[in-house]
Amino acid sequence: MEVKNKFPILGGIMLAMLLAAMDQTIVATAMPEIVRELNGLEHISWVFTAYMLASTITVPIYGKLSDLFGRRSLYIVAIIIFLLGSILSGAAHSMLQLILFRGIQGIGGGAIMVTSIALIADIFPPAERGKWQGLIGAAFGVASIAGPLLGGWITDSVSWRWVFYVNIPLAILAIVVLLATLPKIARRAEKIRVDYLGALLIATTLVPFLLAMVWGGSTYPWTSGEILSLFGVAFVSLFFFVWREESIPEPILSLRLFMSRTFSVSVLSTFLTAMGMFGAIVYIPLFSQTILHSSATGAGLALTPMMLALVVSSAASGQIVSRTGNYKWLVICALGLGTIAVFLFSTISPATTTLGLALRMVLLGLGLGPTMSTFTLVVQSAFEARQTGEVTAAVQMFRNIGGTVGTATLGGIMNAELAQRLASGATQAVAFSGAVDRVFLIGSAFMALAFLIVLALPQISLRKSNRPALEEMGVEMEDEFGQTDAVHSF
Repeated sequence: MEVKNKFPILGGIMLAMLLAAMDQTIVATAMPEIVRELNGLEHISWVFTAYMLASTITVPIYGKLSDLFGRRSLYIVAIIIFLLGSILSGAAHSMLQLILFRGIQGIGGGAIMVTSIALIADIFPPAERGKWQGLIGAAFGVASIAGPLLGGWITDSVSWRWVFYVNIPLAILAIVVLLATLPKIARRAEKIRVDYLGALLIATTLVPFLLAMVWGGSTYPWTSGEILSLFGVAFVSLFFFVWREESIPEPILSLRLFMSRTFSVSVLSTFLTAMGMFGAIVYIPLFSQTILHSSATGAGLALTPMMLALVVSSAASGQIVSRTGNYKWLVICALGLGTIAVFLFSTISPATTTLGLALRMVLLGLGLGPTMSTFTLVVQSAFEARQTGEVTAAVQMFRNIGGTVGTATLGGIMNAELAQRLASGATQAVAFSGAVDRVFLIGSAFMALAFLIVLALPQISLRKSNRPALEEMGVEMEDEFGQTDAVHSF
């Protein structure tokens, strides 16, 4: 897509991205007041789970639909859905209503995420897009810092309902800007067949699987009938999903994508990185408050050093990739640094100082930043423009699933370790510190595995235009294993 007014469009995209990114952090600080007013402490986790489930399911479906029908109208619809969910959430009068409306928000939020990144791919060719997609990672970092602060201030000064209503002016502004600047793109001339059954099957695969991961070991034992039934439904649905996607011309998620080593290595590394990093960092604020005796506000700000480092490294890595075209060494170094950082967290104890914790978080942020956008950039460059939404959605989906699986797995390990140490007579502080250490140690193992896998990532030439790759000269790949990565063999 050749457009002239790129930067106004980019401004609209960044507004929409900020909406979706901040919503994941701004709500947390308002939850105590929400629970007090709506009387639903036992359902508090569902306020976040409903959003996560809806968002994860929406990503692959919306990514494919945007490839088929164009992104302009679908993007505006996504923002409107998110806006509707925000208004309804702010007006909720029960926890059940809030959970339902958060699901609507999640549908819009997931669609905003994947379409935003795909639109940047439409506007900028691969050789230039790294520096702009790096801003996406930076937006997440800014949202992670600003969200808790803004949420706390709004809740204390006005009402928790304005945590949701604050999205209204931003969403309207984003819609106005995008309607004025985003060009209409004609859809494909050939007859379009939407894989409705595939969309249903991916939903019936992901929902029970993610619910099992969220509930297993906490709400229900892992071997309970409820958890085993959920896994069983997910497995059967996955079987039919694979069969369906192999038998139609326009699948929601083509399994042939995995024939490309660029794609397979990228999504697997993304999955494992999310497992190791996101599954472990949820315990940093808890450690700060429980062991270092930080205040609730201080614990909420405990991740600030990591997020600031993430903003810097994400933006810098985008510039480096755009200028040099070399991304492989960058993600190898980033995952190596991230692995070391998570391992260093396994050495924290009651004697750890706030400075020591902050230095570890800076290292982790520097390692996490380049992974936020680089893998997406690589898979976008490895496939034709007509598949941009599909492959972008795949990376985002595997990141979401990895974060959920990692949080659930390491959470189960945390609970088991804590119970064992308390039973052996350890004090609560010592037991908690030791359990956290074990969580970070296993998290570093996931990170180390991602580091080893990314060594097999091919180095392809990033296209200098959005034309099909085979129309450009000089597309070469480094392949340490003596094979050629089938970038466009299908």
